[in-house]
Amino acid sequence: MRRITSIFLAGPDRWFPEADAHLAQAAAMIELAGFTPLIGAGEGMIETERSEVMARETYAKTLETLRGADAVVANLTPWRGVGADPGTAFEVGFAAALGKPVFAFLNLASEDEADVRGRVEAQFGASPDKTGVWRDGEGCEIEDYGLPENLMLWAEARRFYVIVTPEPIGDLTGLELCLEAVGLYSE
Repeated sequence: MRRITSIFLAGPDRWFPEADAHLAQAAAMIELAGFTPLIGAGEGMIETERSEVMARETYAKTLETLRGADAVVANLTPWRGVGADPGTAFEVGFAAALGKPVFAFLNLASEDEADVRGRVEAQFGASPDKTGVWRDGEGCEIEDYGLPENLMLWAEARRFYVIVTPEPIGDLTGLELCLEAVGLYSE
């Protein structure tokens, strides 16, 4: 085990309603757990107008911040679809490539949504083919391992929590559980 002092919070949280308050609460929870929060590339930006230049600066600063983190806690709550935010998935993969431990959670409104296949079926339609393989409405095979997220994201996480909550956007119970797991991992 390695001593963890800083945690990068990955996720679509910066796009949530009242994101500043939400991220301040998350940062306070991370600090209360005894870690330094590292939350994206919001600080020290040179570019002030949303543009390709700002996007490239955000990308570079985010990777710089990730490189400086000891661990990652990822909010993998389905975002604008059946799976995690693609930027968050990239951050998790980047952290994994750097050898940083990843802890993850996802929030769902119902236990019926607790696996990828169930979410695909609910959003796009799905059924088993004649061999029993589940396929979506376009006939594409569904990654059906009974997991809450894509197997690559699920398998990378040291701990993966699924939280059923009436408020999938913004519930921080998963963050709290991940912070406890990071604390145990870091001892």
